[in-house]
Amino acid sequence: MDETDPHQRFLTHAREEHDFEVDPQRFPDGTETAGDAARALGCDEAQIASSIVLVADELLVVITSGANTVDTRTLATLRGVHTARMADPDEVHETLGYEVGGVPPFGHDTTVPVYFDADLRAFDTVWAAAGSPETVFPISPDQLIEYTDAIVADLAE
Repeated sequence: MDETDPHQRFLTHAREEHDFEVDPQRFPDGTETAGDAARALGCDEAQIASSIVLVADELLVVITSGANTVDTRTLATLRGVHTARMADPDEVHETLGYEVGGVPPFGHDTTVPVYFDADLRAFDTVWAAAGSPETVFPISPDQLIEYTDAIVADLAE
């Protein structure tokens, strides 16, 4: 197993840190959007748990429904800062160890705050990136909240 491969590092982290065996689904051509992922999986776009990386006084992850857009003003208010912005790809890779489009909800190189979109709780199973833009995995919202130590919030625009 190649531990330098982000997907493999994520699988190892999930197993060793959470005793969770990831059941990855691979899409060799990747999925550019939550809608693409939902069509490939045959699920609702709202079931895609997108890891959006932002900066609001520090880099953080918002796990949001693929049907939602993060309200950066609400996030900034929650963080007690004036603004929140999307992190740039270099910040994401340097801090979390993954590339944009493949950031998993947990297993990051650096521990960062995580926020969880309350809308995802409407589903028994959601789908999240498994360390690469070509892989996703099913997980319950409650497990995601537990494994990420996330703050549940209504952050949708």
